[in-house]
Amino acid sequence: MDVLRVSLVQFDLIWENPVLNKLKLNHLIEPLKGHTDLILLPEMFSTGFSMKSRALAESMEGESVTWMKLQAKNCRAAIAGSLIIKENDQYFNRFLFVTPTEQINYYDKRHLFSMGEEDRHFNVGNKRVIVNYAGWRIALFICYDLRFPVWCRSIKDADLMLFTANWPAKRKIVWQILTKARAVENQIYVAGVNRTGIDGHGTVYAGESTIIDPKGAVRCDLGNKPDTVETSCVSLQELTRFREKFPVSLDEDSFEIRF
Repeated sequence: MDVLRVSLVQFDLIWENPVLNKLKLNHLIEPLKGHTDLILLPEMFSTGFSMKSRALAESMEGESVTWMKLQAKNCRAAIAGSLIIKENDQYFNRFLFVTPTEQINYYDKRHLFSMGEEDRHFNVGNKRVIVNYAGWRIALFICYDLRFPVWCRSIKDADLMLFTANWPAKRKIVWQILTKARAVENQIYVAGVNRTGIDGHGTVYAGESTIIDPKGAVRCDLGNKPDTVETSCVSLQELTRFREKFPVSLDEDSFEIRF
């Protein structure tokens, strides 16, 4: 698939209420049926950025994962977003990528936000994940990962980066800068979706969900509009032509990530 239709779902999350959040998403996602290839949801889309991991965690067989499978099948599109998941007595901020055939790939957040005590309530991930979908190589990242360019660095192994986020409004300029930086330095498309509204701690979120092309140009920008869905197209042929015309990868540095 040369052209991939990517839909950003930016909405005001209802604090720690999976039932109402999924009902709201049902309404927002329904019009996308047959009109998109990939639906991207915010970080912890069922609960908001809550540290009540033990109280709110679900299993991989739980209602929210089942809901994602159903939405992917009904919309005939992949759906991606993070949830609080419990597995083997561990708790993860897990980014799930679910295809219409119910195949699930997932990434556990590597960079836990210690200033918000996320590291006290969640277990850290240690594996980069690249999903192969519709001919695209798609890298999965969560929110705070955006600040760590080494972890996000593409080693000629990805065409599109997805960032699912709960990124506070007071740092929205950083979000805007870093999404562009990750796109330019990797010669890659970047799609980032963020929530709007105010969470249970009083933190304000400004949205600013976006799609950036490999040259740093903004293809899609939702601003601070609540409960908004926008679809934009990205092209593999366009990406390949740009990389061939300006092959900075010929001069890139080699490195190794150690834990």
